Amino acid sequence: MTDDVKEIFTGGTAPPAPAALAAKVRTLAPSMTRSMQRVAEAVAQDPAGCAALTVTGLAELTGTSEATVVRTARLLGYPGYRDLRLALAGLAAQQQSGRAPAVTADIAVDDPIADVVAKLAYDEQQTLADTAAALDTVQLGAAVAALAQARRVDIYGVGASSLVGQDLAQKLLRIGLIAHAHTDPHLAVTNAVQLRSGDAAVAITHSGSTGDVIEPLRVAFDRGATTVAITGRPDGPVSQYADHILTTSTARESELRPAAMSSRTSQLLVVDCLFIGIAQRTYETAAPALAASYEALAHRHGPRTR
Repeated sequence: MTDDVKEIFTGGTAPPAPAALAAKVRTLAPSMTRSMQRVAEAVAQDPAGCAALTVTGLAELTGTSEATVVRTARLLGYPGYRDLRLALAGLAAQQQSGRAPAVTADIAVDDPIADVVAKLAYDEQQTLADTAAALDTVQLGAAVAALAQARRVDIYGVGASSLVGQDLAQKLLRIGLIAHAHTDPHLAVTNAVQLRSGDAAVAITHSGSTGDVIEPLRVAFDRGATTVAITGRPDGPVSQYADHILTTSTARESELRPAAMSSRTSQLLVVDCLFIGIAQRTYETAAPALAASYEALAHRHGPRTR
């Protein structure tokens, strides 16, 4: 693995805290080899048991090699296996002092509606916690700075991600920024051609490989605009054209709850973080603009008069 690839996965920051380990595993597991996935799944499912194992013991448990265990530890952001063991011990201690409720998000077709509510609520909470734990705040701060001073912001997304893109656009518009969310791939590309240095473009794609989103981002990147990717796959093709990568949680998919639903939760959290950061940075202009937008709509929320 090259240093550049390591930088993508670790974010060039300190090893993740114990609480962030499970989130890191869920986010990066889909991009790992099958043998590395076995190691990652083992440490996430039984941190206490794995913390007691040597590198040889974990390799035997997962049917892999010592080298695979070490590579997995490094991919998760730890300098070596010793550091991973310390994080596992810390995570195990946290779980014993306040274990999460034993509820699964696997919704059956005959589940009572009360169980559906409980399972979805727990899964949403986990998705938000995972995203917050894994989000690189240095990358977030850089993206906030770029969008706050941009002459214009173009946003690309399709499907469920397009709804998130529209949410970001309307938020930015209400604080006085020029922002457009493009859902038509042809219009997205033709608008991206008009971007230049001083502009910004945001691509939202859970898979990191959606062609209709990557193409306009590539054009924007080539034109000199600052580019941001909100994605669940920081190693995906979209990252080639992103100056800043904001990683979202990769929640488990089920028959009754496709990835489009669970990914949207984490994407919306990142969008809210971007918005608040930009509003803080541009407060002197953002606050009056937001107040004006509230005032313009106030009559629509009050009682009707004849």
